Amino acid sequence: MKVLGIGNAIVDIICKVEDNFLLKNNLTKSTMKLVNEKEFKQLISGLNIERTIAGGSVANSIVGLSQLKNEVSFIGKISDDGLGKEYEKSLTEEKVKYCYDKKIEKIPTGTCLILVTPDSERTMCAFLGIAGKITPNDINENFVKQSDLVFLEGYLWDEGAPKEAFDKALSLAKKSAMSLSDKFCVIRHKENFYDLVKNKLDIIFANEQEIKELINAKTFDDVIQFGKKLHKLLVVTRSEKGSVAINGSEIIGVESQKDLKIIDLTGAGDLFAAGFLHGYINKMSIRESLQKGTEMASKIIQKIGARLN
Repeated sequence: MKVLGIGNAIVDIICKVEDNFLLKNNLTKSTMKLVNEKEFKQLISGLNIERTIAGGSVANSIVGLSQLKNEVSFIGKISDDGLGKEYEKSLTEEKVKYCYDKKIEKIPTGTCLILVTPDSERTMCAFLGIAGKITPNDINENFVKQSDLVFLEGYLWDEGAPKEAFDKALSLAKKSAMSLSDKFCVIRHKENFYDLVKNKLDIIFANEQEIKELINAKTFDDVIQFGKKLHKLLVVTRSEKGSVAINGSEIIGVESQKDLKIIDLTGAGDLFAAGFLHGYINKMSIRESLQKGTEMASKIIQKIGARLN
């Protein structure tokens, strides 16, 4: 197995809204907010649903890797309910090996409301459900050991059982990568994320906002200097400024693609990671990997949702 993803198993529900919907519901554009089941139902009432699909940040990346003909698998916690069955079916149809035995849980399968505003930005409201309750027992040792690389998401990290599940996966992994996921996620778990980045991960994916927040950087040059001393592979996306990979003293930058008809930014970072990891596991150069990531991200932002097909 090339890559095993471990992340939130979330059913994505995509809706188009106006900016005033965000203001009325006290939502900050382009961020992810955790909500309870009652809040979720209140938000979605009255909205027109554009699309429903099996999602979650790392799951999106894993599907992207599968579509690039890589052998991949995924661990994400679902309940044996209607949404859980749909989630598993959706991944299996994408030729992703699903490595979790679902059972009936007291808490339902997780859901994420993705609100797309006219400027194509997406704001997420996630009811994690059972997805956020992952434990070390959910991490199958054999699947981790059989994979060349394990890819984790910052959204999944939390104190207690999820932290223990992360630690178990990282202790068994041949190579590990993680996405910092979201600026507010970094703020909530800054000390622990910093420890992961410094001491436990081989590859780190972040956007410019997230990595600046993590290291309290004022300028991007601060990020470059941090990356040089890190002696890991730090991959940073910078929206219209392109992307940069820092690998010790080696700094490689690739420009973003121009003149795109942007429809929805959902999944841009996820598909960028898929493209980059495709290059990495297939022994392409760092520049070629960045270019593949850019190509994948450019394709997805011209579609609704986080699936290329």
